[in-house]
Amino acid sequence: MSALGELGRLKSATSVGKKQNKAAYLFLTPWFVGLALVTIGPMIASFALSFTRYNLLSPPKFNGFDNYVRMWEDERLHTALQVTFTYVLVSVPLQLAVALFLAIILDRGLRGLAFYRSAFYLPSLLGASVAIAMLWRQIFGVDGLINQVLAWFGIEGQGWISSPDTALGTLMILHVWTFGSPMIIFLAGLRQIPSMYYEAAAVDGANRRQQLFRITIPLLTPIIFFNAVLQLIGTFQSFTQAYIVSGGTGGPVDSTLFYTLYLYQQGFANFNMGYASAMAWLLLIITALLTVVAFWSSKFWVFYDDEN
Repeated sequence: MSALGELGRLKSATSVGKKQNKAAYLFLTPWFVGLALVTIGPMIASFALSFTRYNLLSPPKFNGFDNYVRMWEDERLHTALQVTFTYVLVSVPLQLAVALFLAIILDRGLRGLAFYRSAFYLPSLLGASVAIAMLWRQIFGVDGLINQVLAWFGIEGQGWISSPDTALGTLMILHVWTFGSPMIIFLAGLRQIPSMYYEAAAVDGANRRQQLFRITIPLLTPIIFFNAVLQLIGTFQSFTQAYIVSGGTGGPVDSTLFYTLYLYQQGFANFNMGYASAMAWLLLIITALLTVVAFWSSKFWVFYDDEN
């Protein structure tokens, strides 16, 4: 009887589990539909179009690997890659450094912490908007705020946006200004570091600088890695800032020609949708490879507190 009773209980539990699974799948159905229609479907379509010549006005015509071969010979695409890599490799570390610095300051328990946390997070919400990009264009214009401030000190300004030497730098400053999101994540990570480590270090005579580089940063490396990967992927997809500041041209002299902006020009200005699809897949491959490299390198510098 006991064996039969146990078998009955197992069957009952299995039946309940199946019903719960069905309910879960039912509630997840809208997400699965969205994933298929909004993500997987367009990805498959773009991959197919990358092997075609398609101008949006006539049916696509298969052309093999011509679009991918063309990318090797496209000088503007090479320029766009150079501009984008420069933008990413400079602005991402600077943004993370500023975010970590401010998180450490806020972690000391300032009065009105909630206000500062909200105020510093706000640029992350607005930084990629059209309004902020237009404002940035005015600030760094010939008659903008930057030149007005310089004039107070007797320094003659210039058109920061219109100069190929400084145009990209203004976009880097804009990206660094959107430090709020990684700062909040850093602040949460700092709150998770046990205070006993600092107390033990203080007993041993360690000063603040030593505690920062021997305790805080090593224990924060998982958060640094997480923020770095997120910002790396997101920054490669930057578009609005360059489009608004340059008027959609990527100028002056292609100095702000982000890869996504050139992809937009090919797809929606020149109606080379097949070529633009191939460019999109190249961008996916680049970001995927860099992410893989980041995860591989993490084993050399990321420290987890639960490691033996």
